[in-house]
Amino acid sequence: MSNAEPGGRWLVLLIKLPAEPTRHRVAVWRELRKAGALSLGQGIWAVPDVPVFADGITRAVALTEQAGGQAVTLNAAGRSEQDASRFQALFTAARTEDWQEFLADCGKFEQELAKEIRTAKFTLAELEEEEQSLERLRRWHRDLTARDVFGAPEAAEAGRRLKECAAACEDYAERVFAALHQAPEDRQ
Repeated sequence: MSNAEPGGRWLVLLIKLPAEPTRHRVAVWRELRKAGALSLGQGIWAVPDVPVFADGITRAVALTEQAGGQAVTLNAAGRSEQDASRFQALFTAARTEDWQEFLADCGKFEQELAKEIRTAKFTLAELEEEEQSLERLRRWHRDLTARDVFGAPEAAEAGRRLKECAAACEDYAERVFAALHQAPEDRQ
């Protein structure tokens, strides 16, 4: 179920920043990307007008103003249902890219665990590192789920893959604890 009505209202953010120093442009760009804003062109961003985006937009406006730039936030809606549908499709396509990146990272995580098992690297330090990687995936999934207000098709697969990653990490943890509790004469 989506949190935003198809054809609903949007916030359009117009950003103008000084050319130098570039770190300000990068900081605002990162904040808007992190918030899930859709880039419509140079200095023009949009998000569905739902509460999940409010903090990110507020931070981007604050960063813009701190850098001596200007920010204008507008309420917008499509003039027709077709316009609204196109905008929603653009936004969902951006979330699809996010989910595909997430799925690729799930694959990397599973490959890393498989490598550690193949090489029998069963240490607490390695387990802690893998658990941190899993926690990063969980936070990322939570953030993407919050931003995916129209429900990109890849979201369901991402949830399934995250569960598989958690199960693989649990299997690795059991192997680590078994190896650590093995008597020295049993290790070879």
